[in-house]
Amino acid sequence: MTFLFIRPVPIMRRVFGILLFGLALFIIINDIKGLILCGIATYFILTEGTEFNFETNKYRLVKSFLGLNFGAWKAIPDIEYVSVFKTTEKTAVRSRSAETTVSNSVYRLNLFYNTNQKIRAYTTSDKDDAFEKAELFSKYLNTEIYDATEE
Repeated sequence: MTFLFIRPVPIMRRVFGILLFGLALFIIINDIKGLILCGIATYFILTEGTEFNFETNKYRLVKSFLGLNFGAWKAIPDIEYVSVFKTTEKTAVRSRSAETTVSNSVYRLNLFYNTNQKIRAYTTSDKDDAFEKAELFSKYLNTEIYDATEE
């Protein structure tokens, strides 16, 4: 059983990144300075996540670029418990003359080992989805679920 979670990139950010990447490739044909634009475009498209392979008992922190996943596999440590907690995720939104911070409530699923070490396994805005994934991890890792959502 393999579990892959990649944070979704907002559609407008993805479209802008792909268009910018295409423009960068066109510029690279004529001028090597297009590599700078290529790097900026990569920033808009790149996303992060986690992948677990329960058959081989390994996990990796993933960087994903246009559906290609990169990251080094590590052995899953002896997980003590699965924790689901509610937190606030803040995002800075900037404009030419103004800046604000947008807050969203999210549920995070962490796998704890060695008393206080953790692996951030999953993030969602839906409480039921968080507990479904926690049940999955609990089943495959043979651990208990700790509910720290406190509503």
